Amino acid sequence: MGTNTKYKDSVFSLLFSDPDLLRELYCALEDVTLPADIPVTINTLQNVFFQNMMNDISFEIGGKLIVLIEHQSTINENMPLRLLMYIARVYEKIIGDRNIYATKRVCISRPEFFVLYNGVTPIPNTQILKLSDAFEKVGIIGIPEKENVALELEVKVININQGENEAITRKSKTLSEYSVFVAKIRELEKRIGDRSRAMEMGIKQCRDNGILKDFLEKYGTEVINMLMTEWNLDDALAVRFEEGMEQGIEKGREEIARNALAQGASVDFVQKITGLDLQAVKSLSP
Repeated sequence: MGTNTKYKDSVFSLLFSDPDLLRELYCALEDVTLPADIPVTINTLQNVFFQNMMNDISFEIGGKLIVLIEHQSTINENMPLRLLMYIARVYEKIIGDRNIYATKRVCISRPEFFVLYNGVTPIPNTQILKLSDAFEKVGIIGIPEKENVALELEVKVININQGENEAITRKSKTLSEYSVFVAKIRELEKRIGDRSRAMEMGIKQCRDNGILKDFLEKYGTEVINMLMTEWNLDDALAVRFEEGMEQGIEKGREEIARNALAQGASVDFVQKITGLDLQAVKSLSP
């Protein structure tokens, strides 16, 4: 199992950096069966910062299907737009020197987009985020709204917390064990109040019980560092927005909401920390 931590320090992307595991994961997400000899090629953009965006995992299956997967602990309603911009870069990489100005059609792999969610805020088992939901309404300037838009991108959001979507986790042993691993650390942190210690204990308990055993034996220390970074960033974002709320008289709740949305916070999260009406928050989305 290889890794490139210079690209992205993510436990999830490190765990699923093996083509066979990605094939298994895709089959679980889409409830399909693929022969083991169908090639899976990882083509995640590495060492490339595209407008400060990086993707967790991008891979092709048999040269016909390209799958982009994001792992998140908060729901970001800008994911369709982010993935639209990212997939363009991936296609650019795949197409290479082929002439897109020639008259002969250039065939490209069919895309599919997933967000695997394991945050603490309850969400539905599955939901769909659409690029078209972000489009400005043109009726206000006298142009009829069209039922079918010229550009669409759908992202399937799947809740992978322990006990959720068990039909999916049963088909991917690694995904199931990852969900158990995260749940165990959260349980320990809640009980003992020490995140670092909870991670150490969680890794040992999971390893001793055969949960992600090989992975944790190989990357135990790195896993702690990666998780601490990921989870501390989540906490920092929440604190930053809470501090902004304390200055609400001076800055205004709408400005705080705009800043939060621009930085990728979900509409529900922004509505919760600002107290604004949900529709008002949606109207402020960039």
